[in-house]
Amino acid sequence: MFADAATPSLPWVLLLAGLVTVGAIPLGVHLGFRAPRLGINGSPAALGLDYAAVRIPTVRGRTLSGWLLPAPGARRSVILLHGWGSNAELMLPLALPLHRAGCNLLLFNARNHGSSDGDTFSSLPRFAEDLGQAITWLRAQHPEAAAHISVLGHSVGAGAALLEATRNPQVRAVIAIGTFADPDELTERSLARLHLPRLVVNLTKRYVQWIIGHRFADIAPINTICRVACPVLLVHGSHDRTVPITDARRIAAAANGAPVRLYEVPDADHDSVHLVEAHAEVLVRFLDETHRASCGGSDNGAGPDSRPEQPRTDAQPWVA
Repeated sequence: MFADAATPSLPWVLLLAGLVTVGAIPLGVHLGFRAPRLGINGSPAALGLDYAAVRIPTVRGRTLSGWLLPAPGARRSVILLHGWGSNAELMLPLALPLHRAGCNLLLFNARNHGSSDGDTFSSLPRFAEDLGQAITWLRAQHPEAAAHISVLGHSVGAGAALLEATRNPQVRAVIAIGTFADPDELTERSLARLHLPRLVVNLTKRYVQWIIGHRFADIAPINTICRVACPVLLVHGSHDRTVPITDARRIAAAANGAPVRLYEVPDADHDSVHLVEAHAEVLVRFLDETHRASCGGSDNGAGPDSRPEQPRTDAQPWVA
């Protein structure tokens, strides 16, 4: 639903068609699964919003670029994470309604995206690593805004949000837009159009899992969803041709009693951001409900479990 491709960059993936020998698989994977880096031309200022440009330290000595958008007096924040080959600018259409709803916002670029540092490769687990570092940074630098943290992700960013929520109790709610059910199936769909021999497809998938250091089954949203304790809102376009709506329905069915809802956006494709924005009241209502529930019915974010532990005394002001 955003200008993002959940699948690897197709022009590069097509190079795999000629790389059918086992020795060529590593080259094909690294070319075919390279995330395109889109430049950032706008900022929250175009929406009339005050913001601060920030750098967030992440793993492997890299830093991430991002924007902080303060909502005066608010103690709840939403962290927005883009998808594969996208960037924070393309998440801005949702910033205005969320900000109007009284949420501080942090939009950041994962490694190899936007103005963030580069790294050897991008993957769902690395998106999740960067998200975890963004949460840590927000709590350390702006504890007053981090009493209640929700995460909104798109596509790979949505899968990363679910993965991070399985291990990070600071994530109080997740909105997952256009997420796929299983990276194994996603890879199969990407490679199917190339008509590669079955052996090459299987070896390619094994190599990708070896490179990223995770089995697809361990990071697949259809498997992680049942380990997420916080409320989850799945949002999916009914006409998504990149990630079919059936993926979202299967994830919801796999929740196994977890607090998961599914909202289907009529006529929306994977990149139909204007249609998602038109349904922003659904997102806001979900965030309001989860916030009130975690604060014992209060809207001030001051519930017994909401204040970050040991706030730092060197916390920074929101806007430089």
